[in-house]
Amino acid sequence: MTLPYRIVIAGGGSAGWMAAAALVRQLRGTGTAITLVESEEIGTVGVGEATIPPIQAFNRMIGLDETEFVKATRGTFKLGIEFVNWWRQGHRYFHPFGRYGDDFGLVPFHQQWLAARAAGDDTPLAAYSLVHAAAASGRFAVPPDGGQSVFATYGYAYHFDAGLYATHLRRLSEGHGVTRLEGMIEHVARDPESGFVTALHLTDGRVVAGDLFLDCTGFRALLIGEVMQTPYLDWRHWLPCDRAVAVPCARVEPLTPFTRSTARDAGWQWRIPLQHRTGNGHVYCSGFIDDQAAEDALLTNLDGPPLAEPRRLRFVTGRREQAWRGNVVSIGLASGFLEPLESTSLHLIQSAVTKLIHLFPGRDFDPAVRDEYNRRMATEFERVRDFLILHYAQTERDDTPFWRHCAAIDQPDSLKDAIGLFRRTGRLFIRDEDIFHEPSWLAVLLGQGVTPQGRDELADAVPAAERADILQAMRRVIARTADQLPTHASMVDGPFSWQGR
Repeated sequence: MTLPYRIVIAGGGSAGWMAAAALVRQLRGTGTAITLVESEEIGTVGVGEATIPPIQAFNRMIGLDETEFVKATRGTFKLGIEFVNWWRQGHRYFHPFGRYGDDFGLVPFHQQWLAARAAGDDTPLAAYSLVHAAAASGRFAVPPDGGQSVFATYGYAYHFDAGLYATHLRRLSEGHGVTRLEGMIEHVARDPESGFVTALHLTDGRVVAGDLFLDCTGFRALLIGEVMQTPYLDWRHWLPCDRAVAVPCARVEPLTPFTRSTARDAGWQWRIPLQHRTGNGHVYCSGFIDDQAAEDALLTNLDGPPLAEPRRLRFVTGRREQAWRGNVVSIGLASGFLEPLESTSLHLIQSAVTKLIHLFPGRDFDPAVRDEYNRRMATEFERVRDFLILHYAQTERDDTPFWRHCAAIDQPDSLKDAIGLFRRTGRLFIRDEDIFHEPSWLAVLLGQGVTPQGRDELADAVPAAERADILQAMRRVIARTADQLPTHASMVDGPFSWQGR
């Protein structure tokens, strides 16, 4: 790479400012200039308020102090997601952000649990999750550093105001040298031979030239879609929801340390508790319910009075064929959209930016580097896609046309293979680059009624009585530890430093 290097980010919001904050931090000392162009006249989607645990690593990478971050974004803590009425009406299960139990013997922990179940022990897998126990009792603590305690099985993420997060990152980024330009993009200039973007022309006459351009313009996808004409892969045949309506309501007690997803007649409703309000939204399929009925269903099922007028959104689930084309890399909604069922929107931004740093292009924009980036992003989108489809396709609900449609979805072969393997053997093949690891797949597979018919017989190397004693001891430690944790509200409303006894 020949320095100095010019990066131009088109668009702000969470995607633009996450990219700016990470790049300015990681490229410091290289002479790289980073310019972000956004307009306050253009609104952002800004309804994504829930995250998954890897955001902790991202926040550390860009130098965020956790206490200041939670305060600035009016955040709360998230131990997982509760799913209500997904498998059957009246049924609920919890997807925890942490491991079940601790491995012993020759096989993963859940295989020992399956062996105990085969011997007549009907204790649910959730009994071996500290995260589940804490969430169920409304408790939370930032785990103590170091050690090999039960907290080694514990993970957490955050709920926060996405608009305030972007503002916080903007302040951080500008403090480290990012230049922000307020303006509307009128024209995009391209090199006639290579097709590369060379500059953004703003409506006030300013010209912003660059070497690498990041498209953070949201659903419009100005650079990657309109200018570079990159096709979009439509996945609505697998994930049929195509609209959402969102509205905040007043904070209600208790302040739960988890997101709730409740299945509705033609989609599902999210509930996300923040310090100052509760975020709510109804994701639905327009083929099975009209917009007004969807909005009415949301307003009828709020915990408190609404604080604003409902906002309606339309989307097409899917991704760009190439997230990176020419010298344009799409980040966030410009690169694709997967509904927020498992809170992956901000993570896919984080992942895209991190991969770009690892595969940062030289001025020659080597096609092999671009192709590897596109391969990695495509794989990540597809694995998240499969995980989301699992929630819909593995349902026994047949009480509405929407759920009968979902039960008949023709699943991708990759998902069919994963479900079939788990049903036959209890095994899960997780790859290192997957966002969701074994505990997540276990929680949702079991929660959606996929019960293993077999198990790994290597679990039998542990004598049954010894296994029973170990499992009983784990349950005691988890219950005792959960009981000692402070309430979630006390940790959010006061200083959240706690050292377990």
